[in-house]
Amino acid sequence: MDSSLPFFIFAGFVAQLIDGTLGMAYGVSCSTLLLSIGVGPAVASASVHTAELFTTAVSAFCHIKAGNVDKEFLTRLLIPGVAGGIIGAYLLTNVNGDVIKPFISLYLIGMGVLILVKAARKKQPEPQKNHIGRLGFIGGFVDAVGGGGWGPVVTSTLVAKGNSPRYVIGSVNVAEFFVAAATSAVFFVTLGSIYLEAVVGLVIGGIIAAPIAAKACKVVQPKPIMVAVGVLIICLSVRTIYLTAGDTLIAGRNAAVAGLNALPR
Repeated sequence: MDSSLPFFIFAGFVAQLIDGTLGMAYGVSCSTLLLSIGVGPAVASASVHTAELFTTAVSAFCHIKAGNVDKEFLTRLLIPGVAGGIIGAYLLTNVNGDVIKPFISLYLIGMGVLILVKAARKKQPEPQKNHIGRLGFIGGFVDAVGGGGWGPVVTSTLVAKGNSPRYVIGSVNVAEFFVAAATSAVFFVTLGSIYLEAVVGLVIGGIIAAPIAAKACKVVQPKPIMVAVGVLIICLSVRTIYLTAGDTLIAGRNAAVAGLNALPR
């Protein structure tokens, strides 16, 4: 079988380009991709967060250098986000992957819808900076459990509250490095398994895209990209649910046939 490395490099490049520009969708894009090719939820999340450890480090450096960081956002997101990520990662490694996969896909569909809703908004309210710590905790938790969601939850909410997209995206990207580091550490200790080829490809692609995205953050029109990302996430997640349901029906049919064959004749 041919190596999938070039495919993962391309996927990592596109995902980081989107994430660094919009402040969201790296994790949900990559996790949706891995789930859609049959990787279990815990391994998918562990692999994505391991890759994020490298890509977010480069992205954070680029955003700091570009002056896209608000220190207040960063300091108030950091500790709650790390705490949420640790708890979410621990819970995910103690749940059967086959059982939780459809629910994770439903969650990712919700993230896709959230991105589409954000893209459809025309007016933004006055800037608000309340409940940032709580938001960081929720973002870190769902990011670990779903293999992504830090950006869609945290960035979307802060931007929806009228805050400057540029500073929200930069600050959320910097905080994401620490959340990814904490989450990866928990996965390493409790799981000890990642999809290495996917990690390497996602890291290479992400590192190439990070400096481009940090500059694009200042000038790009986000709505068309957000619509495309939202639709892609929803379509891939629906496919995962369909395939999982099919596998479940086949397994049930095989079990029934085996049970009938075992009956005395």
